Amino acid sequence: MRVPNKKQSGFTLIEIAIVLVIIGLLLGGVLKGQELINSAKVKNFATDFRNLPLYIYGYQDKFKAIPGDDAQVTAHLGSTLCPTATTCTDTPTTGTLGNGVLEGWWNASDTKQESYRFWQHVRLAGLAAGPTDIGNAQWLPRNAEGNILGVSGGATANLPISTLRGTYVACSQGILGKFAKQLDITLDDGNAQTGSLQVMDNQAAPQAATAAAIATSSASLGGASAAIDEAGSYTVCMAF
Repeated sequence: MRVPNKKQSGFTLIEIAIVLVIIGLLLGGVLKGQELINSAKVKNFATDFRNLPLYIYGYQDKFKAIPGDDAQVTAHLGSTLCPTATTCTDTPTTGTLGNGVLEGWWNASDTKQESYRFWQHVRLAGLAAGPTDIGNAQWLPRNAEGNILGVSGGATANLPISTLRGTYVACSQGILGKFAKQLDITLDDGNAQTGSLQVMDNQAAPQAATAAAIATSSASLGGASAAIDEAGSYTVCMAF
């Protein structure tokens, strides 16, 4: 009696190869998609920094004053937008209103500070979007990572990073180290401790004291460890 042949079941080498190719294509698509997302975030961060000078110079061109420091803001914006003397401005807790300097820390939480009122003035003037009620919990604008963005004058009293120099300084918080490096290459010299764009540790609001810049890599420190971690979170500041 003959035993019938049993066919072995399974995948052929060609079928396995096709599956591997498909998996490779899918992984490549995922990686490329993530790369595009990361690139878009860096572009958004860069746009934030590029827009801030437009707000300041646009306001100056229109009213011959600095937003936040504008002592005549009620007259400039009108009684409809600023019905009372303190609706759009107030005597700053520190600094002098109308002295031509934007004072206060970039991440000020005091509603009387000029750097806090800056956002109200540019928004009411139609230069920037966002809430105009100074008590709004989302007062400071957010970057692509959902963290705060702010601006101040470049005076020593409120300078966020000791080696930055400029008339104004904008800071964006909670940016991944790898994005901070890309931003520096895109907007400046690629060195996070020099030039107009520098990186520091994240700061509580308001920043308590001027901080030191962090090196781009340990190689630039001669092998020291105090350098940007690509997976870490930092604040990027740019002077202009």
